[in-house]
Amino acid sequence: MTQPARSAQLCAALDLAARGIPVLPLREGKGPMGNCRACRENACGGRPNMKTPGPCACAAPCHAWAAATTDPHVLTSAAWAPAWRQAAAVAYHPGGTALTVVDLDNAAAVAWARHTLPETRTVATTRGEHWIYQGAMTSRNGVRPGVDIKSAMSYARWLGPGVGSMALLPDVVRALVVKEPAPARPAPGAAAAALPSGGGVCPHRSPAYLERGIAMAEQRITDATSAIHHTAYRTFLAVLSAHGRCGCLTDDHVDRLFAAAQAKGESLRHCETAWTNARTKLGM
Repeated sequence: MTQPARSAQLCAALDLAARGIPVLPLREGKGPMGNCRACRENACGGRPNMKTPGPCACAAPCHAWAAATTDPHVLTSAAWAPAWRQAAAVAYHPGGTALTVVDLDNAAAVAWARHTLPETRTVATTRGEHWIYQGAMTSRNGVRPGVDIKSAMSYARWLGPGVGSMALLPDVVRALVVKEPAPARPAPGAAAAALPSGGGVCPHRSPAYLERGIAMAEQRITDATSAIHHTAYRTFLAVLSAHGRCGCLTDDHVDRLFAAAQAKGESLRHCETAWTNARTKLGM
């Protein structure tokens, strides 16, 4: 009895698996296969709900990224056959092979990446590009408009090997998933002061010390070539840590810092949020 012909998707998956890339089938619409009856609605306590990545224990391709495998016996098993018959594409688990995909969903996101991120291997997508780096990290969608991070506990559609040399995962990409502390909610009826009140004894003794610190902070923001919001926040944090409690800072100093950040593309609202978060971090 002859074996049924393998689909193009299964053949592509087996080729990738042979190269050590964990793969899974995608249905029409680029979504994963639905969980089997035993795993439906995660009744089994599916692996994606756990903190550590790992394969799904189900015989069928359940739980999206957790189904990804390099085992050809699993890929060609009877339990997976219905999924391959429905498959419209192949996906892979980037984190499972120590990779990170920066998914750029539109032309504006691609332009931002070209201006901000180190060059690496790129793969054309329907609306944008995938930028692929060596190294795994936390996955998160919507890290900025049109940009998703796909690595650990996530999957990306396989669209070909791409072009260019693959670079090591840079800190600027890792920083995209770092959340700043939420601003503190002021007590009812209390107004949050924008700056510490003046009049205290300045421990710095010299106005030149403050001026030099503000000038250095402006330059740090101006010189930043990537992760501008994160740079502004860390700079605000440093300024407040050094000068925020003695009453030295004035509205003019803050305006200078905000102007430097806005010149790099930050909005006034983002500047105000970063400033508030820095004050909250310092307990001010």
